[in-house]
Amino acid sequence: MRARIFQPARTAMSSGQGKTKHWVLEFAPESAREVDPLMGWTSSSDTQSQVRLKFESKDAALAYAKEHGIDALVFEPQKRRQNIRPRGYAENFAVDRRGAWTH
Repeated sequence: MRARIFQPARTAMSSGQGKTKHWVLEFAPESAREVDPLMGWTSSSDTQSQVRLKFESKDAALAYAKEHGIDALVFEPQKRRQNIRPRGYAENFAVDRRGAWTH
């Protein structure tokens, strides 16, 4: 069995860091998906692709994979640089603005 271990990214709709602290072990699909001719639903005979295991740390996920003989690839998260301006949002309304009001 193949799997990947990664730390999920935050959703595009939020600026917070919720649900991004844990690590996930997700199995790779073993077989291709098929379209059911009668209903048109997408299905697969592989149930392992539906399994997502959550762990507190990367080491715990690697230990689980090693214990159960799972060939796992680890994907390290790409951290963003924080965008913090010196005066922030209040600079838009400051009386001592350094630049001209453009909008």
